[in-house]
Amino acid sequence: MLKKQPISEQRIVDCLITDYGIDVSTLTFLPLGADMHASVYKACDNRSSYFVKLKRSHTPDISTLIIGFLQDTGIKQIIPFLKTIHNLPTQRIGEFTLTVSPFIEGQDGFSRVLTDDQWVTFGKTLGAVHEIEVPLSFQTKLRRESYSPQWREAVRSLYAHIESEPRGDEVAVQLQTFMRQRIALIHQLVERAEQLAQKLQKESPEFVLCHSDIHGGNLLMDGSDAIYMVDWDAPIMAPKERDLMFIGGGVANVWNQPREEELFYKGYGKTEVNMEILAYYRHERIVEDIASYGHQLLLTTAGGQDRIESYKHFVAQFEPQGVVEIAFKTGEGLAI
Repeated sequence: MLKKQPISEQRIVDCLITDYGIDVSTLTFLPLGADMHASVYKACDNRSSYFVKLKRSHTPDISTLIIGFLQDTGIKQIIPFLKTIHNLPTQRIGEFTLTVSPFIEGQDGFSRVLTDDQWVTFGKTLGAVHEIEVPLSFQTKLRRESYSPQWREAVRSLYAHIESEPRGDEVAVQLQTFMRQRIALIHQLVERAEQLAQKLQKESPEFVLCHSDIHGGNLLMDGSDAIYMVDWDAPIMAPKERDLMFIGGGVANVWNQPREEELFYKGYGKTEVNMEILAYYRHERIVEDIASYGHQLLLTTAGGQDRIESYKHFVAQFEPQGVVEIAFKTGEGLAI
């Protein structure tokens, strides 16, 4: 989302005025997120501020459905979408879909350390989400975990390129060099994820409603210390470890302290964490990032200045107490 989508800001303003009844005084682009097909803005009128998301797609947005569902179940740590004057949760603008929600002034878990109380509240909230009985009629709208080999195969398709002569722009050459120096680790991540996936496909763990990407960047805290779980773009029915992998998982080199885990589980409640499933998800998430960043930065020149930020995000995974180190530790001693 660091780059604006090709649509004029005036057209967005006109939509907010006409379709939402918001008398916009300012519209400010926010360089946030990693979705190359979306942009976000802060809109203001003389009363309130609004978070505006513009996504290049007309696919039915599961996030609008899931947020409404969570509201109905009494989960308060979410930010509802505002409806249009025609009582719709989204509004189309050309090839884009626009959503609007109240703008929460605050910081996310990447830039602010959670208090003890916030960790406990976070645990209680995620536990409540996992305990929700999801009707079968609603489950049909959600993805289901299948332990797909998609990302592992995508990384394997990069091996020849990584080992070839450096080519491309400066970012591509830097990434290729970095990946070549760590090719043994990359092979290990892919093969370990493959072994765990094959084993888990033969088992039948309980599936629950999962956020699927509840890292620090998707936990927002306001000035009153209230917390909000945001970015419900990819919910999934999966083992609870799909979400629990982030607690102690070290994404962006935060949330990697034992005390934080203790506080979280104090709120979440007593539960048995399946270490094989946890290890699978921690490995597989890194594999997905290797595939995504690798194809974006090595095989294309797309992204402009965002390419530098993407490279930094990729490299950070291999830092001490980062996701790679933690994934390997999680898998230590498992009999596969």
